[in-house]
This record gives sequence, structure tokens and C-alpha cells, in this order.
Amino acid sequence: MEAYSGFASVYDRLMRDVDYDKWAAYIASFLPKNCSVLECACGTGAISVRLKRMGFNITASDISLEMLQTAAENARRSGQKLQFLSMDMRHIEFHKRVDAIVCACDGVNYLTDESDLADFLSSANRALKTGGRLLFDVSTLHKLKNVLGCSTFASDEGSAAYIWENMFDGVSRLCRMRLTLFEKAADGLYKKSFEEHIQYGYTASELSESLAKFGFIPMGIYDAFTENTPDNNCERLQIVAEKVREIDG
Repeated sequence: MEAYSGFASVYDRLMRDVDYDKWAAYIASFLPKNCSVLECACGTGAISVRLKRMGFNITASDISLEMLQTAAENARRSGQKLQFLSMDMRHIEFHKRVDAIVCACDGVNYLTDESDLADFLSSANRALKTGGRLLFDVSTLHKLKNVLGCSTFASDEGSAAYIWENMFDGVSRLCRMRLTLFEKAADGLYKKSFEEHIQYGYTASELSESLAKFGFIPMGIYDAFTENTPDNNCERLQIVAEKVREIDG
């Protein structure tokens, strides 16, 4: 499941057009003020730092050590003191229950089968207080199939560049993304590396059913960055759920 290892050092440069201020403010709008938050798949900490700055008591986690190292450095530069944990989101463990769990920017899409999703939701249930919030977003099946699909994208930021090749399988609903990364070294030469990312396309109804099975009730499933009902052209779903009961195990 681990991804974003070699990509960690240049991720922020290649994602600099993402409006993380807007994204963090949107997430915060669904959270009780100043609540305790555990973030899964935090990446380079762009959301973590902003939520901390807003007053949330946030602990951030990721499976990639390289991303955590970058996140810790970003937090230090921003003047925010955060705790970062090395943790697989399928096996959430924390020393006390929290008010909210957050996972942004496709983290759940990397849970590519039913057992992975079940592990995430069951461990999230155990880590949350009753009445706690679970927030996550997913790239929609429409996006993986019709927007990313079998397409190739490229970006050149001078000191770093990538080629992003996608292959979507309509039967498995898996989108395989092959990333070729070029990073400029101190000697002026470019280092070439490869990563493969695999994402699964979930539907809103599947996510609703799974949430109910693991002790949650959806408070809202939105077209991301709005509170609108998603339509067939929606590219990202935002799920806001509440833990309503404990589960066995």
C-alpha cells in the first residue's frame, strides 16, 4: 500500500496549485471547534499544519516515512508543533480516543479491496469517541474512469518534472498510475525514478453501506468543497460521518 516514497521530496512543488487553505477550511467546517483530530495519510502535512493553526488538537499520521519527514520539516518551518506518527490507516492505534478522524486527498482510494476498507473503518471506530466524526474524501469512479482513465499527464517545474501514465480497468475498477519522476540533483543532472500507485473507484452507496456496517451514520455525502448533492459528473466525494455505536472486535 505504501506510495509517495521517492515522490515525497518534490510533492509540494508539483502540487503547489492546490488550494490547501480552502481545503483545510472546508474540512474544519464539519468539525467541532478546537476538537482533537487524528489525521490519516497526512502526506507532507499541508492540511495538518493548517488545522493546527486553526486551533485543532491534531496528531497526523502516514505510512510513508519519507512523507512524514517532509511533513515534520514543513511543520517546523511553519512554526507549528505537531506530533507525527508512522501508521497504516488500516490499523489505526492511538493512546486515547479522539473527537475526529480525517483523511484527505484520496487516502481511501488507496484501500483497494473490501477487507482494506473494513480494516480502516473498524479501527477508526475503535479510535473515535461515540459521537465522533469521520471525514474523508475519494476521487469518484467517474473521475478515475473518464477523467484520469487511460490518459497521460506531464508537469515540468524546472527542478522537478513527472510523467503520469494511467490505466483504468472497468472490471476491477482499479486505476493504475505509473509515475516517472525527474529530480534535479546538486550536480545539475537529473535523477530518474519510478512509482506505481493503484486506486479503487468507490460509489457513494458502497461507502454508505460500509459506514453503517461499522457503526457510523453518514451525516452528509457531498460534491467536495460544497454541501451540494453529487451528480454523475462529480469528481470528488466528501464524506462526513458520525460514530453512533461501538462494534465488536
